Amino acid sequence: MTNRRSFLSIVAGTLAMPSLAAEQTSARKMALYTNVGAELIHYDVDVANAELIKRNSVMLPAIVQYCWPHRNRRYFYVASSENKPGSSVHHVTAFKIDPASGALAQIGEPIRLPARPINMTLDNESQHMLVAFNTPSSLRVYRINKDFTPGEEVAQSAVNVGIYAHQIRVTPDGHHAVLVTRGNEATSKTAEDPGALYVFDYKNGVLSNQGKIAPNDGVGYGPRHLDFHPTKPWMYVSIETQNQMHMHRMQDGKPLQEVVYNKTTLLEPTNIRSRQAASALHVHPNGRFLYGTNRSQDLVDFNGQKVYKGGENSIVVYSLNPQTGEPSVIQHIETQKLHPRTFQIDPTGRMLVAQHNLPVDVRDGDNVRAVKAGLSVFRMGTDGKLTFVRTYDFDIGDKIMWWMGMVPL
Repeated sequence: MTNRRSFLSIVAGTLAMPSLAAEQTSARKMALYTNVGAELIHYDVDVANAELIKRNSVMLPAIVQYCWPHRNRRYFYVASSENKPGSSVHHVTAFKIDPASGALAQIGEPIRLPARPINMTLDNESQHMLVAFNTPSSLRVYRINKDFTPGEEVAQSAVNVGIYAHQIRVTPDGHHAVLVTRGNEATSKTAEDPGALYVFDYKNGVLSNQGKIAPNDGVGYGPRHLDFHPTKPWMYVSIETQNQMHMHRMQDGKPLQEVVYNKTTLLEPTNIRSRQAASALHVHPNGRFLYGTNRSQDLVDFNGQKVYKGGENSIVVYSLNPQTGEPSVIQHIETQKLHPRTFQIDPTGRMLVAQHNLPVDVRDGDNVRAVKAGLSVFRMGTDGKLTFVRTYDFDIGDKIMWWMGMVPL
């Protein structure tokens, strides 16, 4: 059975193979896809020069929410939604990836979904698609047809899906699934909704034997995303509302309850200038490093304009102890834009691209300048540390950038 620790892990696994395989991986052509609203834009990736070359785009029925490739890297599944209260425009659309160019061509008709699909994944054999919905919080499984189009829903027994599902992943052994439910922060009018990780046995599209991980019964616990180590039985979880990085050991293929290590994501955890939120995380393909993002974008008044209040918009880099899995911070690096919602590492482990979903005005002395939405590109050193290379600005108007990822061709 093929392990899928991230949607790039099939190729990343060749990094542990002899030098010829590594050279072949390095030479492999790469496509990057990112969205502006309902448009999904395709770029060629020049890893050697850390550059992106725009090629073409396709339109989805609504705003792109999340994407995942088939294990054969020839098909691509895109979840989209209007993301408006009362809307019924929610879909998954399948595309064929041209193996030479990376261009996308739609196959079949989109399938309708009952609500906004905030996250999705395919199981390790790419026979089923698991979709997480945030409001109302739910989890559904759909078959992948023999022609690679998304198919009918797989009936499930009643399961507890917590509050505000945010990510669904299948474990490396393929026999379990973990649903991340973020909960909600307390407000002046509402109490905190607790967060949790829900762990299921998984077989042939069916979820069963549900378990739960919720430190302090989920109070003060707002998990957002998780990732698995490529070779060790370790799972890492970004805790959004507490700006923490947790590590769990795994046994018999699924995560254990104990938070073995709990590290801050912030450079200045005692100097919170506006709301900080940890976001995506990824383990390096070689398993030696871990990366996570910090986001902030609160605004204040300045000369009659709303400008950025200040905070951390950065990538934090951890070195992983090869015996224990303990993450130790070795770098914080600013992303040069605001609110890095997501990022991806190329499978050769030489390049990282971060996506920033909204433009923000910032104070520049006595003036105000606009920091556009867009992408930031970094080189990755053999020591795991990042070096900033360039940004790509996007004029998104009233749209939003939600997702970005790379697929080897």
